[in-house]
Amino acid sequence: MYLQIVEQIRQRVAAGDWPAGQELPSIRALAADLRVSVITVKRAYQDLESEGVIVTRHGKGSFIADAQDAAQAVHRAELDAHLAAAGRIARTLGIAEPELVERLRNALNDKEAAE
Repeated sequence: MYLQIVEQIRQRVAAGDWPAGQELPSIRALAADLRVSVITVKRAYQDLESEGVIVTRHGKGSFIADAQDAAQAVHRAELDAHLAAAGRIARTLGIAEPELVERLRNALNDKEAAE
């Protein structure tokens, strides 16, 4: 459920549905609406804040971060997820780190050549 909360907020920010400065539901209110633990929502908000997607102002609530910062944070999180998946696949295939790095370098060079 925690991951679903994080992904839903990321998607809404990336799609532009939630503009910078929009207030998010309080942790307690969202937990009650979703019928999950307050700890689950708090963890999701903390991760989103550490990614730069939201900002929390003590006593005021949580808000969508500056549009450019939030969008960049969403894209960085997406990149991190893809890289983690690539790492898992490489381990499954027995590909060592130097080969994985070389494959990434080749992929970057192929992309630049195509542009």
